[in-house]
Amino acid sequence: MIKKIGLTILIGFIGVIVVLLNWQAFGSKVKGEDLARISTSTNYDQNRKKFHNQHITRESTAKSNINFSVVKEWFSKGKDRKPTEKLPEVAPDLTSFLKLDGELKTIWLGHSTFLLNISGVVVLVDPVFSESASPVKGMVKRFQSPALSLEQLPHIDVIVISHDHYDHLDMDSVKYFTDTTTQFVVPLGVGSHLKGWGINNEKITEKDWWQSTTIKDVTFTAAPAYHFSGRGLSDGNNTLWASWVINSAEHNVYFSGDTGYAEHFKEIGEKFGPFDIAFIESGQYNENWQDVHMLPSEGVQAFKDLKANRYFPVHWGMFELALHTWFDPVEQLRTFANQDGFELVTPKLGELVHVLQDNNFRPWWRSDFEHVYAIEKKVSNELQIVAD
Repeated sequence: MIKKIGLTILIGFIGVIVVLLNWQAFGSKVKGEDLARISTSTNYDQNRKKFHNQHITRESTAKSNINFSVVKEWFSKGKDRKPTEKLPEVAPDLTSFLKLDGELKTIWLGHSTFLLNISGVVVLVDPVFSESASPVKGMVKRFQSPALSLEQLPHIDVIVISHDHYDHLDMDSVKYFTDTTTQFVVPLGVGSHLKGWGINNEKITEKDWWQSTTIKDVTFTAAPAYHFSGRGLSDGNNTLWASWVINSAEHNVYFSGDTGYAEHFKEIGEKFGPFDIAFIESGQYNENWQDVHMLPSEGVQAFKDLKANRYFPVHWGMFELALHTWFDPVEQLRTFANQDGFELVTPKLGELVHVLQDNNFRPWWRSDFEHVYAIEKKVSNELQIVAD
């Protein structure tokens, strides 16, 4: 009891400091005509005045599963949760990326931030370029600086946002585009944050699940995801979360956003598949919040449900947001890919990927934990000797 009271006081104290120091980062409340509009959504609970997950079998909130023991483990040092040296990266080849050759191209910048060139339209997904994915500077710090700074980005036609959590919606990154012609495509309610940070309403398109908008011959369709939203202590689920189908006459792309595994993947696959590539959240998982973040095995099943041709794991490799090692997601997925024979797209940070070409990505992440593999190999050899 004393421990719980102490933890509550600590959280409250931190909350007060955060509000005083960086209140603007919390975003803006959905109100007025915007609130009236979004409240007609079938995903909006009229009684609770919040968005909610439908048809999911387990309780769909991460918060109820985070107890004192999890918090205690979180603040322990852990092992290999962060890389011990700078991750290898490639200077992005923007000339080739922007070339109008009809190819589908992408550049991963870490976590869920990536550039996409689809039929000549340049899309930036969940841009987070700040040092911290948090309203408190210095907390949830990225492993290293982005392979491209905001100033080095090419002209962005469209920015797609999956939901309003700090590791997907970054205030400073959004503000950079205040005086540009870049269009924003976001789930219901998220536009209120953008407008509060200076983005003109005319540049914002909000969509509910299964709704679409077309910009420069590329169609963006909001699709289901099973997650939650909120940037403060009292705004939980006031805005919607979504996955996105992005397609042109030549190409078809899927981005999962953050989500637990559920039947929506099959529905999306049946309605919009097959996909050239699926960008699937593949990190920051734990059985305590499995309803809102998939385990690697579930990510593979989602990939199969989507009828996708290539699996691009995102939501890993840049922030420490869970208890697993930083490289565990991609190691597990590589094992599944070898077993099931599907193409796993794992470029280095900043590396240009020609999606439809044959790619052979080496496990670049292993250079940071060779000692782990040395031990595993030694144990494996010893077991083999015993077996013989």
